[in-house]
Amino acid sequence: MSEWDGKSKGTVLGYKIFVFLIRKLGIRAAYGLLFFVASYYFLFLRQSNRAIWYYFRKRLNYPPLKARLSVFRSYFTFGQTIIDKIAISAGLRNRFTYEFDGVETLYRLLNDQKGAVLISAHMGNFEIAEYFFSEIDLDFQINLVTIDQEHSAIKEYLESIKKPSIKLILIRDDMSHIFEINEALAKNELVCFTGDRYVKGSKYLSAPLLGEEARFPAGPFMIASRLRVPVVYVYVMKEPDLHYHLYAREAPVKHRDAQALLSSYTQSVEGMVEKYPLQWFNYFDFWTK
Repeated sequence: MSEWDGKSKGTVLGYKIFVFLIRKLGIRAAYGLLFFVASYYFLFLRQSNRAIWYYFRKRLNYPPLKARLSVFRSYFTFGQTIIDKIAISAGLRNRFTYEFDGVETLYRLLNDQKGAVLISAHMGNFEIAEYFFSEIDLDFQINLVTIDQEHSAIKEYLESIKKPSIKLILIRDDMSHIFEINEALAKNELVCFTGDRYVKGSKYLSAPLLGEEARFPAGPFMIASRLRVPVVYVYVMKEPDLHYHLYAREAPVKHRDAQALLSSYTQSVEGMVEKYPLQWFNYFDFWTK
């Protein structure tokens, strides 16, 4: 079965077509084309189909037919979040509505002037979080810690539409990213990790998720448990009718206890999966033994 290699599928041409449709015919017209793209993925991407089917069938215990239909719905929902991100970046933010759950936590972090670590997952649409913060007048600089293996051509094209305000902190072998993280926190900035994608060969921690043991990247949980700053789980989840819901929950942190933080994180992720089962966007063999 497949393993995540740090890269996502897609082409610049595909993105350009969707941008054209969004600008000329609207977001829902782009959703219409998405039906055919999702159908292609559903019919021809065997490895990712098998992986996401396993999630629905074995981890969520869906009946076979429901699991199969959910594979298609998952692709379609994932495509919608990409279209929404492009539309918002292209200046159509006012077409969407926003709901804030736990915003008082973010206000308190800003007032405490300690910075904070955010941990999210490849669920929903976290990449539009910066637009949420501006909506509620939170003047935070977000730093995303990443391995940066995504297709550079797609990134360059999207940045030509709108330069993101999120800064990247690239993980390096010489560990220099640790200094960048500390510097950002000293400036009362947010440092964000995604905690759900372990890359083969890197250090990992294990914990049960949805009833089966899985591997998680050790870095986010080791770093977050040692920095003596607040840790917050943040998710931006898609709702019907161009509506988004931001969740922010402060995590319990014991100093230098990365495993306890991971256990808290998996419980948080499971809560989101229960509410939004179609927005789990890990199309690889997450529970590899």
